[in-house]
Amino acid sequence: MAMQFNALDIAVFVGFIVAVVSVGIFKSRHEKTSEDYFLAGRGLSWWLIGFSLIAANISTEQFVGMSGNAASHVGLAIASYEWMAAVTLVVVGFAFLPYFLRAGIYTMPEFLEYRYNGTARNIMAIATLFIYMLLLGSVTYSGALTIRTLAAQMGHNVPLAMGSLVIGIIAMCYVAAGGLKACTWADLIQGSALILGGAVIMIYSFLRLGQADEAARIVDVTTGAVAIEALKPGAGAVERFWELNRVRMNMFLPKTDPVLPCTALILGLWIPNFYYWGLNQYITQRTLGSSSLSQGQRGIVFAAFLKLLIPFVIVIPGIIAFNLFAGNMQEESVKDNAAVFAKYLKANAGTQLVVARENVSEDEIAAWSAGKFAIALYGDEAAIKAVKVRNPFVLPMLKEDFDKVSVKPHTLFKSDDKAWTSVMPALAAELEVFNGGVEQAAKAAGAKTATEKFIAYKYDTAMAQLLGKVLPNGVGLVGFVLAALLGAVVSSLAAMLNAASTIFTMDIYKKYISPDAAQKTVVFLGRVCVVVFTGIAVALAPQLGNPKISNSIFTIIQESQGFISPGILAVFVFGLVVRRAPAVSGVVGLLCSIFGYGLLKVAVPRIQFLNRMAICFVACLAVMALITMAKPLAQPIVFQQKTTLELKTSRGALYAGVAVVVATLILYVLFSPIGLAK
Repeated sequence: MAMQFNALDIAVFVGFIVAVVSVGIFKSRHEKTSEDYFLAGRGLSWWLIGFSLIAANISTEQFVGMSGNAASHVGLAIASYEWMAAVTLVVVGFAFLPYFLRAGIYTMPEFLEYRYNGTARNIMAIATLFIYMLLLGSVTYSGALTIRTLAAQMGHNVPLAMGSLVIGIIAMCYVAAGGLKACTWADLIQGSALILGGAVIMIYSFLRLGQADEAARIVDVTTGAVAIEALKPGAGAVERFWELNRVRMNMFLPKTDPVLPCTALILGLWIPNFYYWGLNQYITQRTLGSSSLSQGQRGIVFAAFLKLLIPFVIVIPGIIAFNLFAGNMQEESVKDNAAVFAKYLKANAGTQLVVARENVSEDEIAAWSAGKFAIALYGDEAAIKAVKVRNPFVLPMLKEDFDKVSVKPHTLFKSDDKAWTSVMPALAAELEVFNGGVEQAAKAAGAKTATEKFIAYKYDTAMAQLLGKVLPNGVGLVGFVLAALLGAVVSSLAAMLNAASTIFTMDIYKKYISPDAAQKTVVFLGRVCVVVFTGIAVALAPQLGNPKISNSIFTIIQESQGFISPGILAVFVFGLVVRRAPAVSGVVGLLCSIFGYGLLKVAVPRIQFLNRMAICFVACLAVMALITMAKPLAQPIVFQQKTTLELKTSRGALYAGVAVVVATLILYVLFSPIGLAK
């Protein structure tokens, strides 16, 4: 069943987008001061905060990236980003939020000046803006990728640049107009829709699995071995799911896993979680806009509860997507692999497994056998588009592009995809011999090696496969789910645009360029920044589809934040706990993280990025402790209250938070080797 987009779907889709933009602008039409624009006048209620936190977080980063990771050998283990976040949120609500609201700050970098000095604030502000540039591009790219994949299934070609432009304009419209209040009211609609839309996708994914005759399964998460199996007739969807995926329902992957080793659960994964939920501007900006501490804590705990549900509407469908559509994901890898195969053929002209042929017919493509690869060369794009048959071992490419391909000396050809060896055994064996010779030659010449990477599956298309092939046509459901998915990416992009605008305006412009700027000028600049950052996101997004960067946009996002998250977390925690820590310790801690993480990434690339974060976090704490021992403050820091907000802790939220933590622990036990063995 192919997805169809009829008049009813179009009406639902357009109506949803119009409603989101209209509500956002209408609810924030009176934003005149910087506090109104950047912090919604510090008047947000708990239910707005809770839904906004989820909507700002859940984007195509999750619907595309997390479901893509779930489709791979990682499986349910990727849910740790969600379930550990539930615990993290509870801690943030009662350990961090009281200090932030007491300080009356607009931005997280501003708190570092409140605790340390202006230099620490500057470092965090500038580093955060650089990371936000990548995040803006990443979120926009993941949404554009989904649009392109779905459009292709309906016979249309939508370039990544066009999809990026549409997403950027929608987010820009209501953020530039209304700031944080516009974001939160739009998030109320989008957050509800994305949870409901995810649930709809999950239900229909199970229904499709129950009707399937055969499915793909990952036999071993350690090796990534893949098998295609006939399904037992008469078995229910849930029974089939467990038979196919029990090995991928384990939350604890081997310690050698490159994506999420079990060792990372001890310390490494907590670092990005605490940074993201407690110290990351585009998330914490919602809690900084709380009308009181009690409202903020209730909103945070509500969001923590919702985080427990997210894996069931994102991760589980991603796992099923591989079961049902592994072949389609393999076909989607063709576009990324074509240029790499062309380089390999030119680097290893003696290969027996890759050939280049001109004007390959549809019959030849259909009959081409697995194991040997053909680079099918055509004269123009129209000739490529005219070919309707797809085969993952036939890679269409423009002849002029093939002729232009060059390969650097001493280039290695590898794959980060664990399934590669299982799916492409003959080529994997040939590559092992070829790469060995290249490494020897490079060593003899005293030269560095370059690397090109193949992929076996385009895992990030998992959700798009489900959207295009499992939803019923003709009832408006396709339009609603697509609108919810687009709303998810727009809400996250809007949150980042608002946060980046706030940091630049308040931490850089108002602090250094024009401290006495009028409120009207500050708000105007905030809106200009939204437009500028949107342009950066739209321009950067298409560049992130390069498989040399990563086969998972989710991994790109998480790993890139590692440059700043260990140091920021260390500096905040140390500064709150050790009140005699001097200002210089905060500055050194931030710099230690940025340079230390980069050094480890270059010098010891085999260290998994979460473990790299853990090392940097401990190093930052150690350096700050030594500085404090050598030169402690004469008097401990006293955090003065600079706000009129009510700062009374909510007991009800505290009890509910404890319940969320207990529920999280139960889930980890159920999906552990012990729980799965029963």
